[in-house]
Amino acid sequence: MSSRREGASRSRTLLAHRLAGWLQHHRLSAADSLLKVLDNPFASVLTWLVIGIALALPVGLDQVMDNAGRLGASWDHPAQLSLFLREDIDGAQAQALAARVAGRADVEAASFLARDAALEEFSTLSGFADVLASMPQNPLPNLLLVTPAPGLEDAALLQALHADLAALDEVDEAVLDMAWLQRLRGLIDLGRRAALVLGAMLVLGVVLILGNTIRLSIESRREEIVVVKLVGGSNAFVRRPFLYTGLWYGSGGGLVAGLLVWGALWYLGEPVARLAALYGSSFELAGPGVMGVLNLVILGGLLGLAGAWLAVARHLSAIEPGAGRA
Repeated sequence: MSSRREGASRSRTLLAHRLAGWLQHHRLSAADSLLKVLDNPFASVLTWLVIGIALALPVGLDQVMDNAGRLGASWDHPAQLSLFLREDIDGAQAQALAARVAGRADVEAASFLARDAALEEFSTLSGFADVLASMPQNPLPNLLLVTPAPGLEDAALLQALHADLAALDEVDEAVLDMAWLQRLRGLIDLGRRAALVLGAMLVLGVVLILGNTIRLSIESRREEIVVVKLVGGSNAFVRRPFLYTGLWYGSGGGLVAGLLVWGALWYLGEPVARLAALYGSSFELAGPGVMGVLNLVILGGLLGLAGAWLAVARHLSAIEPGAGRA
């Protein structure tokens, strides 16, 4: 019984020593590979910039599409119909029509805009006040602005409401300008798909770049690898420093990508805000934020590990003591 306990104790001790050695080698490999990366600052910075630019392009495009989607959503809610009334409809009749339309279940509000007020507003916004003042009569009709009820966002329902209001006797023309919004949604969807395709291609390019970088590192340390294998080092033992090298390259590239996207959006933020203010909007560009940059660092690190693993699996097994150069 005591021999069994002693054997179990020795097994636990041996397992603990192996685990401690495994962790120690991971710490040493991570630190040594980081020092080697930092010892070649020019080459490392170039690699980080290449990876960062490759990752920043699809991420930046996706951020632009997100901002365009936010802008489109702010315009889309609520939708509005413009009812241009016949010339013979006076203000009292228009007010009565507005009250009748506002009483519909599928309408949230209906407001009357008199032709004189519309002309004054158009003169102020367009800057053609002198030209409009020289006209013999007001060319604008009385107008009803109709806001559909909340939840009435389906295109078919809006078209049905538009058809009902256009059929009213007092209405000369009803306008539901949805085509531009549908085009905007189509462009946003196209942009997202383009970002996805571009991102997939550039991610593959990042993996290949990192794989080639690790391959060159393996070739430069061929003699060292041969010596380690001669004294009994396993492939896993030799592999770890190169995996950590790929991790540092990828993480650094992800950080560069996050900084590039953040810097570009910050640079464009002020002119976009000024342009939005001219249209009476408080829209501002949204950047990736701290979590977005952290996600890019993690993504870059995973890509670095993938590229390093591919390179190590392909080239490390070919380096054996006594074997010639491939």
